[in-house]
Amino acid sequence: MKDIWRLSATELASLIRSREVSAREAAQAGLARLEAVNPKLNAVIDHRPDDVLKQADAIDAKIARGDEAGILGGVPVTVKVNIDQAGFATTNGLKLQRDLIAKTNSPVVDNLRKAGAVILGRTNTPAFSYRWFTTNLLHGDTFNPRNRSITPGGSSGGAASAVTAGIGHIAHGTDIAGSIRYPAYACGVHGLRPTIGRIPAFNASSPERPIGPQITAVSGPLARTVNDLRLALAAMSQADSRDPWWVPAPLEGASKPKRAALCLRPDGLEIAPEIETALRDAAKRLERAGWSVGEIANTPPLAEAAEHQVKLWMGDGYEAQVAMAEKEGDPGAIAALRGHKAMGLSLDLAGFSKALTRRAALAREWQLFFETWPVLLMPVCGELPFPNGLDVRDDASYALAWRAQMPQIGIPFVGMPAMTVSTGLVGTIPVGVQIVSGRYREDLCLLAGEAIEAGGVPVSPIDPAD
Repeated sequence: MKDIWRLSATELASLIRSREVSAREAAQAGLARLEAVNPKLNAVIDHRPDDVLKQADAIDAKIARGDEAGILGGVPVTVKVNIDQAGFATTNGLKLQRDLIAKTNSPVVDNLRKAGAVILGRTNTPAFSYRWFTTNLLHGDTFNPRNRSITPGGSSGGAASAVTAGIGHIAHGTDIAGSIRYPAYACGVHGLRPTIGRIPAFNASSPERPIGPQITAVSGPLARTVNDLRLALAAMSQADSRDPWWVPAPLEGASKPKRAALCLRPDGLEIAPEIETALRDAAKRLERAGWSVGEIANTPPLAEAAEHQVKLWMGDGYEAQVAMAEKEGDPGAIAALRGHKAMGLSLDLAGFSKALTRRAALAREWQLFFETWPVLLMPVCGELPFPNGLDVRDDASYALAWRAQMPQIGIPFVGMPAMTVSTGLVGTIPVGVQIVSGRYREDLCLLAGEAIEAGGVPVSPIDPAD
C-alpha cells in the first residue's frame, strides 16, 4: 500500500471501514507527515498529537463494536483557526485573540466530528482573514508548497498549503470573497464555496457578525479530489439550530442538461493568456465528457456585484475595523482596509439599503441565467497566482490584485455556489478554472468539476519546494 497520507479521503475512509487500515494508523501517518513538512510551510499553527490519537482510538473502538463510524470515519482533516474548536484559541490570525479559548465547537467542527473525522490541526489565516496572502504577526508566514515565491492564497492559505502537501486529506476553509477558491487555485488543489445557508456557522467565542458577513460568508472544503469535496460537503452540511441561516436543501437537485456556458472575460476582465488556455482546455474536457459548451460574451453583472460585496464586507462598521487593525498593528490588514477607505466610508444607511435591494435584483438575474445554462465556466482570477506580498507593495499593485479577483468577489453577493478546479501547472505555477451554478446546486458544480478533473492529470500531494 502507498503511504497512507497520499490516499484520498474517500479511499482512506473505505479502508478504515473495512479494517484494512486503523484510524490510529491513519492519524499516526498524518502526524508524521505534519512533523516532516510543516516546518517548511507553517500551514498548521496548532496541533496536539495526544488528542489526535485519542480521537482516532475512539473511531477504532466504534468500528470494533460494530457501530457506524461516519462517512469520514478516521480520516484526518484540518480546520481553519478562525472557527471555534473547544479548548483551542480562535485567533483569526490576531495577537488580540491569542487567548480567546473556545468553550464549544462551531457547528462545522461538530459536524466533522459526527462524521467521524479526526481533527489533525488548525491552519493559518491572515490577520482578520482579510487578504489573499497568509501572514500575520502572531503565527507568521505560510508558504505555498509548489513555489515559495508565490502566495498560498488567503484567507484559507494554511488550509490549501496543508492539503497540497499531504497534511490531512480534507481541509476546512471559509470564503467571503474568494478565501476558499483562491487558495485552492494558488496551491493547485480543488475548493468549494457552498451556497449561503448550506453549512451551518456560529462562533460562540465571538460577537455576532454584521449582516453583510452573515449573508455572504461560508465554510467549505478544500481537497485533492472532487469526490472528496462531495464527501466533505455531505459531512459539513448537517443541520445545526445555532445557525438561523441554515437551509435544509437536498444535496442532489433535479436533473439538468449537461450544458455549460464559457465566459472568458466577464464584465471585460483582463486575463493572462495562460488562463484563457486553461479555460478553453477545461471546456474541451467537458465536451469530451458529453457536455454541451457554448461560449458567451458576458455573464449577468459581476463587477457591480463585487463592488457591493466589498461595501457590505468592509464598509459595515468600517471605522471600528480600522481601529481594530491599527490596534493589532498588522500591515496587511491595515493596507486592505485603507485601500477601500472611500468605499468603506461611503456606506451610510441609504447606501446599505440600496446594496441589499440591488442584491435581490442581481441574484434574480443570475438565477434566471442558470435556467438556460446550468453551469458557468469562467476565471477564478485574471492573473496567475500572485507573488508574495503583492498587495502591500504599492497602490497600483493593490489595485491590480483586487481587480483581478473580481470573479471571486462578486459571487458571494449573489449567493451562488462556486468551485475552483485545478487544471495543471505553468512550470511550477498552478492554474485552474471556476465553476458556478444556481443556489444549492453544488451537485452541478461537482459534476462538471469531476468531468474536468477526469480529463487531466490527477492532483497528488507533493513535497514542499525549497
